[in-house]
Amino acid sequence: MAHHADSVGEPSAVEGLNRRDFLSYFSGIGLSGTLLPGVLWARFQEHRQLTAEVLAEAEKVAGLEFTEEQREEMVRGLNGNLRQYQALRELTIPNEVPPALHFDPMLPHMPVPSLARPPRPSRVPSIQLPGDLEDVAFWPLLHLAELVKSRQVTAEALTRMYLGRLKRHGPDLECVINLTEERALRQARRADEEIVAGRYRGPLHGIPWGAKDLLAVRGYPTTWGARPYQDQVIHADAEVVKRLDEAGAILVAKLTLGALAMGDVWFGGRTRNPWDLEQGSSGSSAGSAAATVAGLVGFSIGSETLGSIVSPATRCGATGLRPTFGRVSRAGAMALSWSMDKLGPLCRTVEDCALVLDAIHGADGLDPTARTLPFNWDAHEPLSEIRIGYYRRAFQEGDSRTRDLDLLALEALRGLGVDPVPVDLPGEFPVGALRIILNAESAAAFDDLTRSGRDSLLVRQDPGAWPNSFRQARMIPAVEFIQANRIRTMIMGAMDVAMEGVDVFITPSHWGNLLLITNLTGHPVVVVPSELDEENRPASISFVGRLWGEAHALRVAKAWQDATGHHLKHPPLFAG
Repeated sequence: MAHHADSVGEPSAVEGLNRRDFLSYFSGIGLSGTLLPGVLWARFQEHRQLTAEVLAEAEKVAGLEFTEEQREEMVRGLNGNLRQYQALRELTIPNEVPPALHFDPMLPHMPVPSLARPPRPSRVPSIQLPGDLEDVAFWPLLHLAELVKSRQVTAEALTRMYLGRLKRHGPDLECVINLTEERALRQARRADEEIVAGRYRGPLHGIPWGAKDLLAVRGYPTTWGARPYQDQVIHADAEVVKRLDEAGAILVAKLTLGALAMGDVWFGGRTRNPWDLEQGSSGSSAGSAAATVAGLVGFSIGSETLGSIVSPATRCGATGLRPTFGRVSRAGAMALSWSMDKLGPLCRTVEDCALVLDAIHGADGLDPTARTLPFNWDAHEPLSEIRIGYYRRAFQEGDSRTRDLDLLALEALRGLGVDPVPVDLPGEFPVGALRIILNAESAAAFDDLTRSGRDSLLVRQDPGAWPNSFRQARMIPAVEFIQANRIRTMIMGAMDVAMEGVDVFITPSHWGNLLLITNLTGHPVVVVPSELDEENRPASISFVGRLWGEAHALRVAKAWQDATGHHLKHPPLFAG
């Protein structure tokens, strides 16, 4: 472990302890107080060990009060614990190592889907290559796939077109960390050889895509958007990258994310909204959303822990899918919260998302939470066979800034001949308090960053940024962390009851605690662009499905999207 200038010199029960580790120790037992930075450290230095007097000040953060006798009984054991913490910190734990406790969104009584059917995509009309290849930059995947499959355009030509747009427009959006040009052209040439030989792999074959730069790609830096890791090279491909390689897709770029998957600020700048370059793209899948909407890639992969697909999709006008927790392997992806992280596509259409999910879902033997369960995409399933609801309270009490647009979206669903039933999500739980789950897990994922002091290298250093969040999380009592997860189980049960009568429900994307609830319970969501607002910026609406119910959520969202056509609008700054 790192030692600092203020480290303790002589041996004692807390040999080698320095001020930073002293603060971390109290976080470990969940006890601290406002005096820690000064008075408590001075008292600790004086006694060379934890004392009842120090404990009396520290216990305030836990919201507890012990008697003098209880403190005396505790002190010996706490000093022993400290030695054990020091022993734990001697071992380097790589980011990819998960805890032995694995989150499962399924409660014991919940059935899992078992009948697998082949996907039934939409029928593609006759497609003709336009005179200018850049005119296809915004085309949906099935249309691009038809061009490639019919050999009207080569995968190499399509790849060079998107690489050109990335080079030309990427700097304006600040959405690209590294191009993977050499790898991409090699893949494209192989794709063309296979297609000429009659070995067509499917609708992603020859399609260029971009990866949020928390996915490892062999031979290229994987920066996690953060200065301490900007030269990091992981000598392996993430499982999602492998599966897209197998589908014949062509990786052209590693795209920006807000540092360590928060916001849109990374070590090289701030990723911009393609509709308004004065505005950030939101995050943390900042570059994935911006590049897709600006027509710089055919599709992209992002991730979500607490809104990182839904939020940039809303801001930029992308169509995004956050799958059920465990649907997609996270092997080779940066870990932020082992019980909340999810990988999913950001695309131009709902069906694009379905095609990408079909290629990447399933267990791999590496991510212990990943499962292989049927994903039966059927673009032709009648809506009458799907039970559809609406989040009543969200539409009644929604955000005044988007309320009119949200109500229009609901009316558009009814215009499809659907009579959605009201759904109300659990409201009796202290949902906001459960954010400590994410806070504690993320602090553990980047424990070394905090204890080494390298957190000072992150660009953002404000009270809401990761460095301060990681430090605060060290003060979360372990008991409270466990209690929060027990309440999480209760919310999972309540959510199951709330959705008993529906397969999918429509909702404003950001109302109340919706994102926190559904990320804690692991439910899938499809977010789609709705009307442009008064400032000519995108808004969105979301479709939440049952666990493992992506196919139904996508089918309803597709019907809505096809009827409204909002996804066909593109930011004028990137039309050429």
